[in-house]
Amino acid sequence: MSEYRVNGLSCGNCAMGLEQQIKMLEYGESATLSYNSGKLKLDPRVSLTAVERILKSDNAFIDRTHEHHNQHTHEHRDHDHKHNHSHDHGDGHSHSHDHGSSNKLMKLLIVSFVIYVAAFIFNNQLNDAEQIGMYVIAIVLSGYSTFIKGLKNLFALRFNIDTLMTIALIGAVSIGEWKEATLVAILFGLNELLEGLGMEKARRSMETLLKVAPKEAILLENGIESVVPISTLKVGDLVVVKPGEKIPSDGTVREGKSSVNEAAITGESLPVEKASGEPVFGGSINNEGVLHIRIEKAYKDSSLAKILHLVEEAQETKTPTELFINKFAKYYTPIIMAISALVILIPPLLLGGDWSKWVYQGLAVLIVGCPCALILSSPIAIVSGITRNARNGILIKGGVFLEQLGKIDTLAFDKTGTLTKGEPHVEKTIVFDEDQFLMVAGSIEKSSSHPLAKAIMKKINESAIDVPAPDEIQTVSGRGIVALVQGKRYWLGNEKSMEHIEIPKDIQQQINDLKEQGLTLVVVADNQQVLGMFGISDEIREESKSVIEALHRAGIKRTVMLTGDHQKTAEKVANIVGVTSYFGGLLPEDKVNKIKELAKNGRVAMIGDGINDAPALASAQLGIAMGKGTDSAIETADIVLMQDHLGKLPEAVSISKRVNSVIRFNIIVALGLKLIALLLTIPGLLTLWIAILSDMGATIFVTLVSLTVLIQKKS
Repeated sequence: MSEYRVNGLSCGNCAMGLEQQIKMLEYGESATLSYNSGKLKLDPRVSLTAVERILKSDNAFIDRTHEHHNQHTHEHRDHDHKHNHSHDHGDGHSHSHDHGSSNKLMKLLIVSFVIYVAAFIFNNQLNDAEQIGMYVIAIVLSGYSTFIKGLKNLFALRFNIDTLMTIALIGAVSIGEWKEATLVAILFGLNELLEGLGMEKARRSMETLLKVAPKEAILLENGIESVVPISTLKVGDLVVVKPGEKIPSDGTVREGKSSVNEAAITGESLPVEKASGEPVFGGSINNEGVLHIRIEKAYKDSSLAKILHLVEEAQETKTPTELFINKFAKYYTPIIMAISALVILIPPLLLGGDWSKWVYQGLAVLIVGCPCALILSSPIAIVSGITRNARNGILIKGGVFLEQLGKIDTLAFDKTGTLTKGEPHVEKTIVFDEDQFLMVAGSIEKSSSHPLAKAIMKKINESAIDVPAPDEIQTVSGRGIVALVQGKRYWLGNEKSMEHIEIPKDIQQQINDLKEQGLTLVVVADNQQVLGMFGISDEIREESKSVIEALHRAGIKRTVMLTGDHQKTAEKVANIVGVTSYFGGLLPEDKVNKIKELAKNGRVAMIGDGINDAPALASAQLGIAMGKGTDSAIETADIVLMQDHLGKLPEAVSISKRVNSVIRFNIIVALGLKLIALLLTIPGLLTLWIAILSDMGATIFVTLVSLTVLIQKKS
């Protein structure tokens, strides 16, 4: 598919109409035109001249400053998108053309308004012809583009807002309502202007988000530094990143030490310390030291490029609500046109009403048939919600998932790595022989890379004791380790590996207690007695408890923990973090079945760390992965938390609930104002300008309410 940037789309309804027309061209079936992101996707075989002719009917046009971007296929999308910004002069104003047209419209509106007011004030000094002349000038200035579009549509029998406005203008003029007609033209122009600006504001905040992409890198080859465009970097290249500069792509620190601000990727505001061997993300900012980084991914495959790509795609998916509104709008306008015809014909023909009065009422009803505010009730709110979450390092892959997140009532958590850190730590130490226990354990575990050994060494290092090297070590399968330390033989392992000694009752009791608590045991003994033991568990994340509380406050009714660990461990973690229910001992396929079971009684989202949880994430109505941007998490999940903790999740839930209620509220306001306007025709009180204000008031209102989603409380 080729892709183009379209500027000058006047409203969501118009964009829909244009898309319909483009689909009718040869090879055009697969074309999509998104009002939210201003993007047109086309089969390369479609005639561009025909497309441009269709766009021109709405004063929209293909933005040629992004020309080279268009010829590329989908695969190179994310990578090219960055070059767009080279036309932005770095400030995100790639919509300068849109700006131009809205400024022009603004000037014309001001002039026509001044003329209108003058004609109104000097009513008595002017003769009819002069007055009408002034009104005509004002109408032409503010409404000519609508009028031309409307006439074209009328001849093609396409009824959109421009057609309705044109009929209303012609009608008003034909019954001599010059003053009304002028006000209608000016208000309509204003309406179009505001509608464009609202979407523009939401898109603009999305653009600032996309500007985190670096443009150039300093490449180090044979000791020589050279500045190269990001797109030319290859895996294995060595780059130098100076303080304050952006890291060009995902890689590993080769030398240097510094702290890095990863806010653009993970939404975390605190800097992360980096030293040799540590991974870094493209797009993060190096704070104080100079870092030499080996590039591990070409820019277009980096986390950042994927994120930007997803955020862009996200704007273009239609939510069920939007699809419903669009369908509704399709039938709404013709129905209103029919009502308008009845209003014009029935009172004069059957009830002896006055023709000019009822023609006027009918024209006013026509204007109520404009579904603009209704169609606008959802896109601005959705783009704002996606942007706001992306700023927090939460990627929502589409408006659909944003809407779903706001409706979720059950959250299923994978335990390991999600509610817990996924790394063992020593929770309890029981010592019987102070001199020997830690020294022997340290000596045996010192050189092992086993996770349990690491946890034990971390504990031993806290109590600065000297750990001698063992004389010899041998691993006995199923029995743990037998070692010679300072000429004496010791055993280390689980209780089963202690068969060579008789364990006294009181010690056995303590062993049973630790196992009851769901801890993994590591026992140390010499050839006669137990020296001590470690009780090891997976450390619970500090924030888990408060996150679960916050989620319950945000309206999640059930929080369920699923884990492969045994029931005892599950129970312990569940009690500490406060989930409403838990299930232990589950295999990956059991998790999938549990999710399906939960889904029978509610809307379920599953959260996991994305690697082993892929099947469960895929089977939930909504899959949320936390994964510092691991590829599999970004691929399988619908929502990705770029941090490796759940801290930002409650806010994401609140934002999506907020977006859903804003959309509901907007629909009620848009339809409510129209209904009031229609009811006013019964006593014959509807005027053209009330009809326009009902639509315009709704449009402005809907836009402003939607933009409030972007406001971030300073925490």
